[in-house]
Amino acid sequence: MNYDLTLLENAVKEFKITLSEEQKAQFIQYYELLIEWNKVMNLTGITEFDEVLQKHFSDSLSVVRALDMSKIESCIDVGTGAGFPGIPLKIAFPHLKVTLLDSLNKRLKFLNEVIEKLGLEGIETVHGRAEDGAKKPELREAFDLSVTRAVARISVISEYCLPYVKTGGYFAAYKSGKAAEELEEGKKAIAVLGGKVEKTEEFLLPDSDMERTILLIKKRKKYTEKVSEKSRNSCKRTDCISGKLDKKLYENKERKRAEKGSLFLLGIFARIHRKNTFSSNFYHK
Repeated sequence: MNYDLTLLENAVKEFKITLSEEQKAQFIQYYELLIEWNKVMNLTGITEFDEVLQKHFSDSLSVVRALDMSKIESCIDVGTGAGFPGIPLKIAFPHLKVTLLDSLNKRLKFLNEVIEKLGLEGIETVHGRAEDGAKKPELREAFDLSVTRAVARISVISEYCLPYVKTGGYFAAYKSGKAAEELEEGKKAIAVLGGKVEKTEEFLLPDSDMERTILLIKKRKKYTEKVSEKSRNSCKRTDCISGKLDKKLYENKERKRAEKGSLFLLGIFARIHRKNTFSSNFYHK
């Protein structure tokens, strides 16, 4: 079957990426495997060739709008699903050592098939949940770049993805539409995790009116659980969801607040009692 790769070719031209004929063939083979496996398991709701080129392949490669991939050696795709953006990045940048992390073994079976059929080297799949994977010594702070296209607030996915990144490395979050408000809400959580927003790249996907944003966060320092209480308090309760960052702190804070409230009320009652006692004594003189 003949495939028209114009949309992908236009995108990589705009992104200043050069694809060989072999790499183009790998993208086509990836598409065919995606459609074949999608018949028996839910990998994607996007199946038309042109849509896959734009919404999966081109979108996955769009991280180059915010980051020079030639300077990145290792990358982990957290919650990779059907392999986006990890596999397109591996095809386009063969030098990358890529780890695909996902919680479902059946998806990893599909990804292993893609890796084998496309003849990709320097890429592996790992079974695990996003929030648990970084607890493994071989994955924690082991990568130059962590990426995800997960649909979640930036405060949430930062907590999941930044622990995989080396100090000085990056976390790139792919967001649909604009993300200024979401980013503002998540800045405190990002800071607590040792990160700093390096760049917010807003753009339209090539040959479309689809808005996209790449949020690029740099890991400035190693995160440890011995973060100061002052720093932890700067992170809103809604910004930290795993409990590791602030569950105990939050409970202690609420308990102290309740204690202060009780002491305040006791003080009022004591003053009222003294006043009433004084008044009673005065009128009985």
